[in-house]
Formats: sequence, structure tokens, C-alpha cells
Amino acid sequence: MNDSMRRAAAILLVILGGAALWWAGSGAAASASANDAMVATIAAARERAAANDPRLKGASRFEEGGWIYLHLEGDPGAMGYQHGYLLAPEIEDAFAAVSAGMMHSTERDWEFFRKAAHEMLWPKIDVEYQQELRGIVEGLRARTGSNLDVDDLVAFNAFEELPDYYVPWLNKQQKMAEAPELKSPGNCSAFVATGSWTKDGLIVMAHNNWTSYRNGERWRIVFDIAPKNGYRILMDGFPGVIASDDDFGINSDGLMVTETTITQFEGWDPNGKAEFVRARKALQYAGSIDEYKEIMLEGNNGGYANDWLLGDRKTGEIAQLELGLKAHKLWRTKDGVLAGSNWARDPQVLKEDAPQFDPINKESSPNARRARWDELLKENKGKIDVVLAEKMLGDHSDTAQKKEEANERTLCGHVDGSPRGVKEWEWQPYYPGGAVQGKATDAKMAKEMRIMARMGHPCGGDFLAKPFLAAHPEYAWQEPYLRDMKAGPWTEFRSGQAPKE
Repeated sequence: MNDSMRRAAAILLVILGGAALWWAGSGAAASASANDAMVATIAAARERAAANDPRLKGASRFEEGGWIYLHLEGDPGAMGYQHGYLLAPEIEDAFAAVSAGMMHSTERDWEFFRKAAHEMLWPKIDVEYQQELRGIVEGLRARTGSNLDVDDLVAFNAFEELPDYYVPWLNKQQKMAEAPELKSPGNCSAFVATGSWTKDGLIVMAHNNWTSYRNGERWRIVFDIAPKNGYRILMDGFPGVIASDDDFGINSDGLMVTETTITQFEGWDPNGKAEFVRARKALQYAGSIDEYKEIMLEGNNGGYANDWLLGDRKTGEIAQLELGLKAHKLWRTKDGVLAGSNWARDPQVLKEDAPQFDPINKESSPNARRARWDELLKENKGKIDVVLAEKMLGDHSDTAQKKEEANERTLCGHVDGSPRGVKEWEWQPYYPGGAVQGKATDAKMAKEMRIMARMGHPCGGDFLAKPFLAAHPEYAWQEPYLRDMKAGPWTEFRSGQAPKE
């Protein structure tokens, strides 16, 4: 008897056993109990059968420091299956939280996003990433019996671009009356330095991810990806998403990548390629700054518009690619520092793609953090290393008030403590969002495919959901999804890592 027949026979026995339990029971309670037992046993049998799938060979996961480390390898379909199967509970949970946020902010139902994914995004996704996305769905269903399909997953992968870029553009095109006020997000504080600015003269890169705590507490995956084609990748990421999405990663050819989002960006090209696809492709296939730029420009749809901070450990060169839709600019140097905190600096990008942004308002979150980066980096010129970078990511100096106070204007953001919120992103007073994790690496570490990462506020502070919601009932809609976000330790991760004994 082959494995398939044995599994089928086992499941049949389970079903018959469950039926026998039902007949033996007495009354509704016994019937319900027997049915629950049958469902649980069938689910366990399905999971055991799926675990024997040859596509899982070589894949693994373990947890450390508040992170989930996930190793994927092989062809696109196999890597997708591994991703979907090994992160199935996290994907289901993250999808519920993210889709609720997308629908709440845009006042659009989920079918709207499924349609956009199917008709606008899917046809322009590279075949290998279509295969990977299908594989995620197959792995997810094999593990949990999930009802999610590829359209759900594509819309979910585009959670940084559909609600805050496509929907405002569409509302404007359709002249929609009483449309919700939507602004492109401003996520992250980051820098990259090289030459005389760093302790050893080599590249240092660091980044903290700013987002809602609802999403941010779930942004806890370290992906170690060994694809059949392209370079090996080590990056942080989100369950079920094929790109890093907050974008901190390195590849085996020496490219180091991070970004911060352009505040108040406007624009969308419905004929373009999804940003999450371009970002993943660039990290997987670019071996130089120029190659990265070309991949990101090809099919640029304007989604999730960022200032990309890049480093090439082979040459010691760093760069900043300010990527608008109508305009873009690249700066590069082998001796300097480039920082980001959600502001555009090229006059053409500001004029064409972010016309509402005020670059001289010193009290706004992006500009106050820009001023703090200028201070902090200049003070430490020649001393910058990974240890110092970790401290910088947890900085609480508010340049507008000229004092220490964890709020929306500090590099380590705590908007939940601010009576001002961040009006540029439509984050209301005391919005539960800010810096949710941090990462850092340098050229020597990148050569060995190593990064440092801290889950939770980079400063080490905790966010506690229950007292926050009691104090701020205006955010009660988030209660089913908002959880405690406790800071873990700075933890080293590397490609090919095995769990500690």
C-alpha cells in the first residue's frame, strides 16, 4: 500500500470513528463533543500528511529573541509552500489584522481589494513570484484548511500600497464624494554611512520600522531565503508577504538595502508593477546599486514610494534613491552618511510627487527626526559602528522641544504618547503606532550574512494594549487585533542558522 492510500485509509478510519462516537453519544452535548473531536482529529491527520510533503525538505523555523527565524530554499513553488505551511498560524492572524485595518481606513470592503489584486496587480507579477504566491496558499491550506486564495494573498502582500496609494488616487479619479481622508504613510528612521564617518571605514546600516502597533507586533519574521535563482537573502519581514516590506535586507552578492517612506506622496500608475514584487526582485537579483535602481524603476507604479538607502560592501559605496513616480534622483558616495525619516529632499520629487509636504516645518515628525539625525550623526562622525547604531535607533531626543521625550518626533517613535499625533499621515492624537523593531549590520557582518535585530521598541520600552485601550476608547475598533508589544533583546541572526540547543 503506498503512502497516499495509507493516508486516505487513516482519514477514513478517523471519520468512521468520529461517526461511531456520535451514535454512541446521547443528546446535543455528546453530539457536539464528538463532532469537535472528529474535526480536531481530521485536522491533525491532515497536518501530519502535509508535513510529509517533499516540498518542505530543507525548510525550517525556530523562535529566538521575540523573532521567528524562517529558512526557505528551492524553486519558487517550493519556497512558497514552505512559507505558507511553516507560518500558517501567523499568516491567518496577520491577515485578519491587516485586512481589518485596510477596510477600516478606506471604507472599502474586502472584495474591492480582491478585485484590484486580481485585475490590476496579478497580471503584471513575474511568473516566479506568481508561483511563490500560489505556493504560500497551498502550504497554508495544507496546514490549516484555510479559505484564503491567491487574490486574498496578493491584496494582503500589497497592504502597504493599495489602501494608501491606489485608493486615494482612485477616489480622486472617480471624484468620490465624502471620501475618507487618506495619506500615504511615513514609515521608519534609518541611515547608512561609510568612509570617514564609520569606525572602521566600512559601511554601517541601521533601520527601525515605524508602523501601527497592530501590524508592528506581527512584523517579527527573519527570512533566510536560498532561492533556486538569484542571490541568497537575509531580511526581516511579515508573515505571508514575499518582500521585506519595511525593507531591511542583505544579499549574498554584497548589496545592503533599507528605506524610509516619502511622506504625503501622491500618485499611482494602474499599469505598473506592484512595489512588493519590484522590491523582492531587486533584493534577489541586484548585485550593484545601479542594478537595484533599474529593477525598481522598471514598471514603477508609485506604490509605497520610498527613499531607498543602499550599500555595496564590495566597493564601500552607499547611495540614496529617492523614488517618486514622476521624478526620482540618486545620490551616491564612498565617504559620507545618508539618512531618512520620511522626508523627500529633491526639489523635483517634492514638486511633482509630494506637493503637500512642508520641508521646513520643524515641528513635524519627519523634519524633527531629520534634524536629530543631522545632530547625532555629526556628533559621532568616525565612531559609528553597529553597537552605536543600535543606541541611535532608540534615541528619544525631540529637537522641536529641545528635550528628551518619547513621542512622534523622536527617532524611536512613540506616537501613542503624543497629544499631537502625526497629521501628515492622518495619525490622530495618541495613535497606537511608532517604532516597532530595529535592525543593524555592517559590511563585515553582511559578508557573513549576519544582522542584529531587536523586536519591539528599539529603546527597550514596552507597549501594553489593555491600559492603552482603557485610556483611549477612540481606538476600541482595534481591540480584537491590538496586543502587547514587549521589547526583546538585540539578537544576532545569520543565514544558515540553526536553533540553539
